[in-house]
Amino acid sequence: MDDFKVIDNYLMIKMPEEIDHHKSTYISKTADDFILREKIGNIVFDFEDTRFMDSSGIGIIMGRYKKITYFGGKVYTINTDTRIRRTLMISGLHKIIEIME
Repeated sequence: MDDFKVIDNYLMIKMPEEIDHHKSTYISKTADDFILREKIGNIVFDFEDTRFMDSSGIGIIMGRYKKITYFGGKVYTINTDTRIRRTLMISGLHKIIEIME
């Protein structure tokens, strides 16, 4: 569970090397548990180790975005490489989340 940390009111999620359907279910459920259990204001997805993300990765971000904005929070991404950033741009997620440099 090292991939999920609460720092202040931020849920930090270290994304895996490959994000596919199987991993997305676990990530989404665990993140939702944290959102409901802890005092989470914002979510930060850390893509430092991620080399591959299919549409299920977009689903993870969209689902958490819908939940956290309901409580007035924001979603951020950090350490996005060129491929991940391109996926976020093509999907339109860059319009609703903050992609940090």
